Amino acid sequence: MKLLFAWRYFRAKKSTNAINIISWVSMTAIVVGSAALILVLSVFNGFEGLVKSLYSSFYADMKISPLRGKTLTLTPDQLQQLGAVKGIKAFSLIAEDKAILENDSARWAAHLKGVDKNFTKVSGVGEHVEKGTFDLGTEDHPLAILGSGVEYALHLEADRALLPVGVYLFKKGNGIDYTSDPTMSLSHESMGIAGRFRIQQDFDDNYVITNMAFVKRMLGLQPNEYTGVELSVNDSTQTELVRQQLTQILGKDYRIQTRYEQNQNLYGVMGAEKWFIYIMLTMILIVAAFNMVGALTMLVWEKQKDIHVLKALGASNGLIQKIFLSEGILLGVMGGVAGMLLALVTCLLQIKYKLIPLQGDSFLIDYYPVKLVPTDFLLVLSTILVVALLASWIPARKAAAQPIELKS
Repeated sequence: MKLLFAWRYFRAKKSTNAINIISWVSMTAIVVGSAALILVLSVFNGFEGLVKSLYSSFYADMKISPLRGKTLTLTPDQLQQLGAVKGIKAFSLIAEDKAILENDSARWAAHLKGVDKNFTKVSGVGEHVEKGTFDLGTEDHPLAILGSGVEYALHLEADRALLPVGVYLFKKGNGIDYTSDPTMSLSHESMGIAGRFRIQQDFDDNYVITNMAFVKRMLGLQPNEYTGVELSVNDSTQTELVRQQLTQILGKDYRIQTRYEQNQNLYGVMGAEKWFIYIMLTMILIVAAFNMVGALTMLVWEKQKDIHVLKALGASNGLIQKIFLSEGILLGVMGGVAGMLLALVTCLLQIKYKLIPLQGDSFLIDYYPVKLVPTDFLLVLSTILVVALLASWIPARKAAAQPIELKS
């Protein structure tokens, strides 16, 4: 019954036109606020999904690294046990360190990542090779896949590089005193260029991929010595179970990280940014609530006679209060649903027709990415209900407090 009263009050013609105007203004503000929330959150979801997909192209599902120091030792028996772990699709052995690359007068510091033949099974880097081919060469004739930023810094064209690139790596400490001649700590060799990859600037500017045997020789690592192991799993939801099995095989002297843990700072920042955006845009709804307070207060003044009649007929203060609370919730829900439908249509048009482009040529895509998430709609609707309830609380209390005054 209270919803029926609220609907009739909303549709009924008011004696003062200003009440109608304020009501429509408050509802329009809610439409704009809810639409803005859905649109911005959907665009943020699109960028977040794009960034995560790029990072997932470079980072493996799981990674094993040394808990202390820079290298770990894995015996052939342990490697055989790793391959037998239920849930692991493939694993790739890694030898990686910071290197200095040299081409004529150009020099650039980058991570030289040596990988084995299983690397393409745990990483998507091979799918992002733009120039040349994904060919790592051999230990004696190594080839490199350069990040696009590294290629640019070294003044190279990956598919036209005829001369090899010089590589400098610090050797693993072996008790030799390098203070008299610091150059003895460096290992210097050359490698050819096979191609170029482009994923994301953090990787493009800082990584070069080559074969593991070559890097191990330059670092002076032992046959069973590596800097890490990257793994792909059959089911990403079972990573904790895989971690437990790996811990039983390797012990506690190894760090075993999921993709999320390898990029915990990134995911944490993206989550914080999304909540910050949500809070800032919720301010629009709070501003709309001030209009709603004014509209409902004037409606209470307009319906004083109705309130007196209802009370004379036996209506309790609670019923009167619920009627005007329902009026506020009705305004909020109508505005919120309209705003969300407007945002939904806009997002679908953007997904299909790419209506709003991204300015500049440095992006992987040329339009604003959009991703609709059902929980965002529930979050926005819940926020609107809370704001509408709080905005209508004071006018509803005032309506319930009206004394019975019937005059002839």
